[in-house]
Amino acid sequence: MTLHENEIPVDESVVRSLLREQLPQWSALPVSPAGEGTDNRMFRLGDQLLVRLPRTSENAKAVRKEQTWLPRLAPHLPCRIPEPVHAGTPSSAFPFVWSVYRWIDGDEAGRLGSVTDWPGFGAELAAIVQSLHSIPLMGAARQGELSWYRGGALQDCDRWISEYFDNCRTIEGLDLDLAHLRHLWQSALALPEPSGRHGWLHGDLKPSNLLVQQGKLHAVIDFGALSVGFPDAEHSPLWDLPPGARQAYWDAMSLDDVTWLRARAWAIAVGVSGVSYYWATYPAFVEECLSRLRAILEAASEQ
Repeated sequence: MTLHENEIPVDESVVRSLLREQLPQWSALPVSPAGEGTDNRMFRLGDQLLVRLPRTSENAKAVRKEQTWLPRLAPHLPCRIPEPVHAGTPSSAFPFVWSVYRWIDGDEAGRLGSVTDWPGFGAELAAIVQSLHSIPLMGAARQGELSWYRGGALQDCDRWISEYFDNCRTIEGLDLDLAHLRHLWQSALALPEPSGRHGWLHGDLKPSNLLVQQGKLHAVIDFGALSVGFPDAEHSPLWDLPPGARQAYWDAMSLDDVTWLRARAWAIAVGVSGVSYYWATYPAFVEECLSRLRAILEAASEQ
C-alpha cells in the first residue's frame, strides 16, 4: 500500500538486503510484516526485534530523533517505550536511515477485549503523560525536528486546516457534520493561546500506539512525532477512547476547560486532515479519523 507520492516501496526482500549488508549476524532470522502506519512500515525480526523503515525522506527525519532521545527519556517513564538497538544507514537497498528496536509484546488499546477497565486505563495514560511532560528538557528546545506543529498554536494551522475542510466537502458519500466541526474549530481559534513552559510531547497517543497487557497499559510506541512544545494537542487522541477513559484522564490531569477545548480542536484538525489526505488510499486510517470526529460531535451534542 503506497500512501505518498514520494514514497519508497519496501518489502521483506528489502529488509533482507539491509540485514545482509549491515547486520549479517541477524540475516538468518525470520522476517515477517508487523504492521504499517502513515509514516513507517514495520517487520518483525526473529522473536525479539522489530525493523522500522520510514516511507519517505520527510518521515526519515524522525528516525534520528528517536535514536537520540528515546534512550534518554526511557528511564523517566513508568512504562516501556521503544528501545533502539541499531541505527541503520542509507544504502543501495534503501535510501533512508532506518532502525531496529526491541520487540514489545502487547495488544493495541481498543481491540476487542484488550481493556476491561476503561476509567482505570484513562488514569494510567494520564500518569504516563504527566511523567513525560515533567521530564527535564536536557538541552532540547522547540526547534528543528523537535518543533512539530502539534506543540504550537492552533491559529498557525488555520489556513491549511481550512483547506482540508474544503476538500472534505467535495468527498462524495462522506456522512459527517462538517459544518458543526468547522464551527467548533473556529470557536477554538478565539481562545487564548497556550502559555507556560514547553515540555516533552509524544504527539500521537492514539490507541494503536498504546499497548496493553492483561488489561493494563504496558507500553507507548511510535515516537516519530516527538517534540517540545505546549501540551494541548497531546490530549487530543482522548476522543479515540470511550467516555469513561476520557473523563478519568481529564480528572487525573486536572485539565481546565480552555485546555480541553483546544485539545478538542486539535483532535478535529488531525481527524479532518486525515480524512482528506487518506480518503482514497488508507481506508482503515480514515475510519479511525471518522470515529474520532463522530465521538467529538456526539460529546458536543450532549453539552
